Amino acid sequence: MSGRIYLSKAEVTEVEERFVLDALRSGWIAPLGPHVDAFEAEVAERVGVKHALALSSGTAALHLALLHLGARPGTAVLCSTMTFAATSNAIAYTGAEPVFVDSQASDGNVDAELMLEAARTLQSEGVEVVAACPVDLFGRACNYDVLEPGLAELGIPLLEDAAEALGATYEGRGAGSFGAAAALSFNGNKIMTTSGGGMLLSDDEELISHARKLSTQAREPVPWYEHTEVGFNYRLSNILAALGRGQLSRLDEMIARRRQIRARYVEALGSVEGVRFLFDDAEDRSDNCWLTTLVFDPALVEVRGRPRPSLETTPADRIVAAMDAQQIEVRHLWKPMHLQPVYSGAQAFGGAVSKGLFASGITLPSGAGLTDDEVDRVVESLLGVLS
Repeated sequence: MSGRIYLSKAEVTEVEERFVLDALRSGWIAPLGPHVDAFEAEVAERVGVKHALALSSGTAALHLALLHLGARPGTAVLCSTMTFAATSNAIAYTGAEPVFVDSQASDGNVDAELMLEAARTLQSEGVEVVAACPVDLFGRACNYDVLEPGLAELGIPLLEDAAEALGATYEGRGAGSFGAAAALSFNGNKIMTTSGGGMLLSDDEELISHARKLSTQAREPVPWYEHTEVGFNYRLSNILAALGRGQLSRLDEMIARRRQIRARYVEALGSVEGVRFLFDDAEDRSDNCWLTTLVFDPALVEVRGRPRPSLETTPADRIVAAMDAQQIEVRHLWKPMHLQPVYSGAQAFGGAVSKGLFASGITLPSGAGLTDDEVDRVVESLLGVLS
């Protein structure tokens, strides 16, 4: 057995080194600088929006957008239940109540019709819904042909959590271009990285301008430190932006490699009875293939091996533990937020679909730096785990 295979390890080349070296030699070591300005412009152009704001994380982008949209105590924000905690945590930061909406079985993304039904129900109860935050799960855009006009009709701003989906498209539009604003993440395991970082995107100049002010401690434009709002230290550094520019210049090749890796998995595992890939491409949608995800039918697939004592005995638990024993990082799908202890008191619409996906779904190693031999090792090991 060779070394450990990771889920989505960052791939950095001499291209990124040249960008970072330029930033270091420029003297712009403190936050902000020419690489930040260029990075914002390049990402905005890539996604197809007018404005972008480089920030310390995708969570920060969500937080600032929600504040601008009016999230505060006494209001509610609709949210995909199958997501990383950052989405719901950003809502909690504002004091608003997250209201979780179940997934659709086909790809795990939020059930668009159920989200609209939840919005109508809350409004009929007199709840002020200040935003809806669907999540583009594992690099696949949500059903925005339903969500965008439906939420607009109800007067509810759409805040797209595209943290995982840079480079994906939906009906010819880039992920990150839908609704009032969108958030991207450049965390170390994402499709491209700035080590840590994120970006807020919007066509609304006022929204970006307000978020930009809040992200720099809400300083007023006077010669001394003057503050009329509570602000945050959320800006991205010039050095990290330089790394991001290098990564962005190679984004298409990294997506292409991840698509090759997914195709290799599909060829090897697609005919296995009881195994289903969540993200088959459709004509109107193109995933960025950030992570390849599988769901197992427990009635048709039996898993060899036992989970760790502290884990439940679902198919996903057993597969994750068995693959880890072979030095291969395989993970569960996101545990739905309505099942998280920290949000046990939150309201949820549906929940059975996402619960089932969590129990029987996994993510496979998908990093652009994986070799064909490593992908074949993952396949061989997984087939050995399944009986």
